[in-house]
Amino acid sequence: MNRSHFSRLLTALAAAPLLGLAALATPALAASSDANVVVPHDWGLWTLPPASPIMERIVNLHSAVTIIIVVITLVVFVLMGYIMVKFSAKANPKPSVRTHNTLLEVVWTIIPVIILVGIAFPSFSLLYAEDHAPDAKLTLKVTGHQWYWSYAYPDYGVNYDSNIKQDADIKGDDVRLMSVDNPIYLPVGFDVRIQVTSEDVIHSFSITAAGVKVDAVPGRLNETWTHFNREGTYFGQCSQLCGINHGFMPIEVRVVSVDAFNKWLADHKASKQFTAQAEPAAAGTTVLAAASIQR
Repeated sequence: MNRSHFSRLLTALAAAPLLGLAALATPALAASSDANVVVPHDWGLWTLPPASPIMERIVNLHSAVTIIIVVITLVVFVLMGYIMVKFSAKANPKPSVRTHNTLLEVVWTIIPVIILVGIAFPSFSLLYAEDHAPDAKLTLKVTGHQWYWSYAYPDYGVNYDSNIKQDADIKGDDVRLMSVDNPIYLPVGFDVRIQVTSEDVIHSFSITAAGVKVDAVPGRLNETWTHFNREGTYFGQCSQLCGINHGFMPIEVRVVSVDAFNKWLADHKASKQFTAQAEPAAAGTTVLAAASIQR
C-alpha cells in the first residue's frame, strides 16, 4: 500500500466515528412512533426521549461525554497515523535517539486532568440532584417480589399488585412483555417521592425515560424521586438478576393529568383488587391540585 492509499484509508477511518455520532444524535429513533407510548424498538439508537428533568440532564451529560470521547479518539487516531507515516523505518533509516520531551509530557498529563475535572463537576451535581428529593407532593412505595411488583400510595390508602400481561390478554396499545395488568398512575408536573424495598431477593426498579433506577433490597428502604414533564405511557424493568423470571416483571407507568389521576384514585380505592389501608386526611375531596410542569 502506497502513501496515497494509506492517506485515503486513514481519512475514511477518521470519518467513521463522526458518521456514527451523527446517527447516535437522533434520540427519536430509540422510541416508538407513538409519542404517547415511549418504548424501545428494534434497531433503535441512543436513548429514549427524556420525560423528566433528571433524564434530560443525564442525556445532556452523556452526549457531552460522547463528544469528548469521539474527539479524543480522532486526535489519537490522527496522531498515530501521522507517527506511523512520518517516522516509519523507511522514512527514517537512522532512528532518533531522543527519549522524552518535557513539554509534551506535561501537556498530555495536564489535558486529561482538565477534562476529568470538567466532567466531574456536572457529574457530582447530577448525582446530588438524583438523590435529593424536593418537596414531594406524592409518595409511591414500591415492593419487589419474585416476580412481580407491589405498589402503594400511602397518602391515599391504595395498595395493589402488578403482574405482566400474558400473551392472551394483549390488546390495543399493549406492548408484549412490557404491559402489565395494573400499571402505576402518576400525575404530570408533580415531584413524586419513590420508596423502594423488596420482600425476598434484590430487585432493581428502573424507568429509563425518567432516569429512575434504584435497588430494591430486603429489609431496607431506598428512596429516589421523579418528575414527569409530559403525559404518556412509559416502561421499565427489573434491572437486577433476581431469578428465573427476572425478565418478566416489567414496570408500566401512565402519566396523566391531575384530574385523571384524581379520578383514577376515586375509581379504584373501592375496587376489590385494590386494598384500602388508610383513608387520606381529606377523604372524598380532590387529592391533588393542578401544578405547573415548569421547573
